[in-house]
Amino acid sequence: MIDWRKIKTVFLDMDGTLLDLHFDNYFWLEHVPQRYSETNNVSFMESREKLIGLFESHRGSLNWYCLDFWSDQLMLDIAALKEEVQHKIAIRPNAEIFLQRLQDNGKQVIIVTDAHHDSIKLKFRNTALQEKVDSVICSHDFQRPKQDPDFWRTFHQAKPFDLASTLFIDDNLSVLRAAQTYGFKNLLLVSQPDSQRPAQASDEFVALNDFSEIFPETSTVTNNSV
Repeated sequence: MIDWRKIKTVFLDMDGTLLDLHFDNYFWLEHVPQRYSETNNVSFMESREKLIGLFESHRGSLNWYCLDFWSDQLMLDIAALKEEVQHKIAIRPNAEIFLQRLQDNGKQVIIVTDAHHDSIKLKFRNTALQEKVDSVICSHDFQRPKQDPDFWRTFHQAKPFDLASTLFIDDNLSVLRAAQTYGFKNLLLVSQPDSQRPAQASDEFVALNDFSEIFPETSTVTNNSV
């Protein structure tokens, strides 16, 4: 599936790729509507219907991912609400082994995420993913989400990388399409980002079910220790 001899850098999405998207889906579709219903004295179903419509109106924008924006919109402390259900944060199967294999093979590993900084901090506290990668790129620092081709242009100028030798793995079709339009040659789609939901189908990109499918077989790094 991957010719690792040609790959020097690996970009990895966080939510739905390294982490189970069930946490985020549960949070936005169950926990936030429940807290909103309690605060505004409306039924859970009324709350959920209203919030889903509001969420959808911002899908694809940076607001969709911004905790500060939703805190202002809903008059709720979204970051604090996330901490209430942080026990649901989970690493996807074999993700940690995959990251270790990449390190063993001398690959540069970078998380490229749309998640808000507060969300990143919470998830890192629960998973220590930051210790397993070389760096973390947050799209909020570039003022546009990953599905905006201008994000990749701006990011590429700020942090140069070689498109031909970079592998990018994400669960979002819109993001992968933007990356493809920008010129990425090596793209993989995570087929089941939420462990509690059916796999997504796509004939546009090669689908990845489990990281074990693309483990580099052996280390290519020469050990020069005496």
